[in-house]
Amino acid sequence: MKQIAFAMLAVIIAALGGTPAYSYSRPILPGEVGIEVVSDRGIVFQAIPYKDFWTEGTRVNKRYLEAKKGENYGIVITNRTPERVGVVIAVDGRNIISGKRSDLKNTENMYIVNAYETARYDGWRTSNDQVHRFYFTDEADSYSVKTFGDQSAMGLIAMAVYREKEQPRPLLEEKRQGQAAPATPSAAKSLNADQASAEKSAGTGFGDARYSPVITVQFEPERSPVQKTVVKYEWREVLCRK
Repeated sequence: MKQIAFAMLAVIIAALGGTPAYSYSRPILPGEVGIEVVSDRGIVFQAIPYKDFWTEGTRVNKRYLEAKKGENYGIVITNRTPERVGVVIAVDGRNIISGKRSDLKNTENMYIVNAYETARYDGWRTSNDQVHRFYFTDEADSYSVKTFGDQSAMGLIAMAVYREKEQPRPLLEEKRQGQAAPATPSAAKSLNADQASAEKSAGTGFGDARYSPVITVQFEPERSPVQKTVVKYEWREVLCRK
């Protein structure tokens, strides 16, 4: 019998009450969360490293990638850490779960990836059991432009990784309960990245529907991400000029 793989979708938890009145320092998360863009034929699209640095406790990685026109692709996330994490993923500036404008904040819809787990996300989610496939296309045919008229983050695949917030308490304190709340959109901001001219930019289309069920789990992310990865994808001729 064929097994169905369920992705895990986070229900963001809003903490009740104030911050505990004691200091708390959490160790750095060992390992990293990898991201690859993979075709339906199993080919990993070549990524070219650009920048890798730390800022305010967040590791930032930027790279370029060669896009293949008309090719369906999936985003493969590999969690090489000992903790489950929440990942906010945006393509062309739109959150791939909600379709809303994204600036990778912890209030956005996110997928959950367990420790040492690999997950693949193949398209724009339109329901709890369906996505519409990602494929590389011209900007004018992209989901972001055709549906929202949004060119501000064209040609970008971006990911922010959030640790799950720990709830340290004094001895014998009762466990605080959380209240589930839907993710809310954050303010629209452009991601910083080099962009090709509008008429030459690559984009991601809204392709055929595919069955892709999810289950929802409670998850309270930390305020700031531990990692951000930004992939700027370009057509080969544009990438060669860069």
